[in-house]
Amino acid sequence: MELNNIKRVYLVGIGGIGMSGLARYFHHLGCVVCGYDKTHTPLTEALHNEGICIIYEDRVEGIPISFLQPDKGTLLIYTPAIPKDSVILNYFKHKGFEVYKRSQVLGIISKGMFTIAVAGTHGKTTTSGMIAHILKDSGKDCSAFLGGISSNYETNVLFGSNNIVVVEADEYDRSFLTLYPDVAIVTSMDADHLDIYGDHSSLEESFRLFASQIKQGGTLIYHKGLPLGNGFTYAINDEAQAMAVNVRIADGSFFFDFTDGKVSIPNIRMGIAGLHNVENAVAAIEAALHVEVEPDAIREALGSFKGIKRRFEYIIKTKEQVFIDDYAHHPEELRAAITSVKRLYPDKKLTVIFQPHLFTRTRDFADGFAEVLDMADETILLDIYPARELPIHGVNSDMILSRMKMLNKRKCGKQEAVDIVRFEKPELLLTVGAGDIDAMVQPFKNALQNV
Repeated sequence: MELNNIKRVYLVGIGGIGMSGLARYFHHLGCVVCGYDKTHTPLTEALHNEGICIIYEDRVEGIPISFLQPDKGTLLIYTPAIPKDSVILNYFKHKGFEVYKRSQVLGIISKGMFTIAVAGTHGKTTTSGMIAHILKDSGKDCSAFLGGISSNYETNVLFGSNNIVVVEADEYDRSFLTLYPDVAIVTSMDADHLDIYGDHSSLEESFRLFASQIKQGGTLIYHKGLPLGNGFTYAINDEAQAMAVNVRIADGSFFFDFTDGKVSIPNIRMGIAGLHNVENAVAAIEAALHVEVEPDAIREALGSFKGIKRRFEYIIKTKEQVFIDDYAHHPEELRAAITSVKRLYPDKKLTVIFQPHLFTRTRDFADGFAEVLDMADETILLDIYPARELPIHGVNSDMILSRMKMLNKRKCGKQEAVDIVRFEKPELLLTVGAGDIDAMVQPFKNALQNV
């Protein structure tokens, strides 16, 4: 595929965070961009407002005439999250179109560029967002494909004037093996996506393959303790090569000092909260130093970094009430979010509303979810968000609820959860999940504020 020849792009599953980034990229290049997705979302609405045509019915009749026959100027992209029986996807395949996965296209775009790729079962979106912001804010510049909406730039794709690109490297479906980075970061390798990998050891092997694809002379930066061998390690207070030390909270913000044995950056104030984000910042700093960003510019940028939407995002922050929303959908992500909230607000009663994501993940990690949710003072569970999966007999939110030891726990529907929030007015509310719980953030906010 020659990018210079592409005039039309159709994306099957255009509303996904990675797919929408590619849609915006090709639209920016002046291509005619269209796509299909099954549901209206704020993101698809934003794409529509930017001039991108989207249909919401899986019917061939909705495909524009210019996309009905294959030619060299037309690019077809799909996401593995699309069901195999999709009418539109199968039409393109049967018509002889060459259909590319999102990850393949990202690999082609980044080929020939200086690529900073961030991988990990959690932490990759915030870390890649931090790196992109440091490079932008410092004047070094970059392009970036992010797995979330940057609060600084209100988009998930950034365009730069140089040859540096920051990409989020997704382990799902082994997608990150299309990338050959100059700098690779691995934040975590916890068991996940076992519906794809089968077991943890297969997932770890995939990460090792990703690390082996770093270009000659490139750099691997990884969290200390991960089984990756040669590379540059980072951590908090753990004798890694790059470390955050003297971590402290003052006036509601996290502060720390950075050192990697060569460079020291004292008194860094984080623009976002969370102990896990201090750790992400250490990796981002080390990546920025590898492309020669000045230490003072790094400190300044981290202070102005506003984070990624739905990554420890403050919805309400007053003395009387705090409401934080987070994308966490794995036990270790939940642990990081809950631990950080409790550290920031040790005297407030913490209410967690959690929507499990995927039947397989719930089945595989029910014990882990139960253990972590028991850290809260009160837990409300919603039904499982199935995403791409069909139901599995006997797998539901009660699997988690029945394993929890706390007494103050319950399962309810979405409207009932809103009513509970409106009636009980929790002083510290954390909503977590990767499904459609994001559509409930505004109703929860309205309930807290009696709107």
